[in-house]
Amino acid sequence: MPGADPSAAFRLDELARRTGASLEGDGATRIDRVATLQGAGDGAIAFLANPKYRGQLAATRASAVIVSPADARSTQRPKLVTHDPYAVYAKVAQLLYPAPADAPGTHATAVVDPGASIDPSASIGPHVVIAARATVGARAVLGPGVVVGADARLDQDVRLHANVVVYAGCVVGPRTVIHAGAVIGADGFGMAQEGGRWLRIPQVGRVVIGADCEIGANTTIDRGAIDDTVIEDDVKLDNQIQVGHNVRIGRHTAIAGCVGIAGSTRIGRDCQIGGAAMIAGHLDIPDGTVVYGATTIIASPPARGTYASIFPQLDAQQWRRVAVQLRRLDAIAERLQRLERAALRGDEDTR
Repeated sequence: MPGADPSAAFRLDELARRTGASLEGDGATRIDRVATLQGAGDGAIAFLANPKYRGQLAATRASAVIVSPADARSTQRPKLVTHDPYAVYAKVAQLLYPAPADAPGTHATAVVDPGASIDPSASIGPHVVIAARATVGARAVLGPGVVVGADARLDQDVRLHANVVVYAGCVVGPRTVIHAGAVIGADGFGMAQEGGRWLRIPQVGRVVIGADCEIGANTTIDRGAIDDTVIEDDVKLDNQIQVGHNVRIGRHTAIAGCVGIAGSTRIGRDCQIGGAAMIAGHLDIPDGTVVYGATTIIASPPARGTYASIFPQLDAQQWRRVAVQLRRLDAIAERLQRLERAALRGDEDTR
C-alpha cells in the first residue's frame, strides 16, 4: 500500500463516527496509518478479524485497534468495536489512503479522435489513444497507454490504469476501476470447423460492465458473440481471470485470481469463487454459491451451496499410492456390483 496522505490523519472518535463503529477508550488518539497487529507502532491502527491472530492482540503496540465485541476485553488499548472488524478496517483505510487527485486535461502525447467526446473534468494521461465517437465521462482518469476503441463509453469517475484496452463499443459503468493491462472486449473464442479447417466467427456483441466494479490486472473479458457479455454492478474480479464470451456475472459477486470461465455461463449474484477454479461453458451458477479454489465445475450446481472438487495435499509418496488406487476404482466398482447381484441371488460363489 502506498504511504498514507500526511494530511489524512484522524482522531479515533472521528473514525468511529465515520465508520459506524463504537468507541472505547481515548477518542483523542491520533491515527495516521494502518498496520498489522504485529508490525504496528505509534499512530497506527490495527485490526483483528481472523481468530488465528488473536494471540497478537495483547502484545500489539498499535495506538488503537479494531475488534469484535467478543475480543474487546482482551486489550486495554483504545479501540473501535464492531461486529465486522474487516469492513471497518476497509473504511478506515479508505479514509487514511485516499485516491490521488488527478488534474483534469489531456496530455500532449495523447491521440484523441476529433469525433470523441471527453468531459472537461476528465484526466487523459500520456500516450492514451481514444478512437472516434468514444465517450469519456466526468472525472474519469485514463492512465498512460490506455486505448479506448470507437463508440466505447466510459462513465463518470471511471479509472483505467496503465495500458488498459477497452475495445470498440464496450461500456464501463460509473466508478469502476480497471487495473493495468486488462483487456475488455477482445474477440471471444468463436470458431466453426469445416473440411478440417477452422472458420472464424465474427464476435459482434459488446462487454457491458456495471457500476462500482473492480477488474484486476491482466484480466481479460471477451466480447459477446451475438449478445453482450455482462458484468453487473459491484462485481470484483481479481488478477488474471479469463471471462469468455456471453458470460453474465451477477452483482456483488467476487472472483479470485486465475479463474477461467468458459463462454455463455451465467454466474448468479452474491457468489464467491476461489482462485484457479475452472468453470465450463453454458452453465448456470445459482445466486449465493461458493466455489472453493482450484475446483472444476463441469455441470450446473443444482442449488445454492458450497462446492469443491479439490483433493487435500498429501505427502508425495502417499499421493502416488492414492493415485494407484484411484485408477483401480472402475474395477473395484465392477466387482462390487457383481458381489451385490450375487448376494441378491443368494449365490455362494461371489468371487
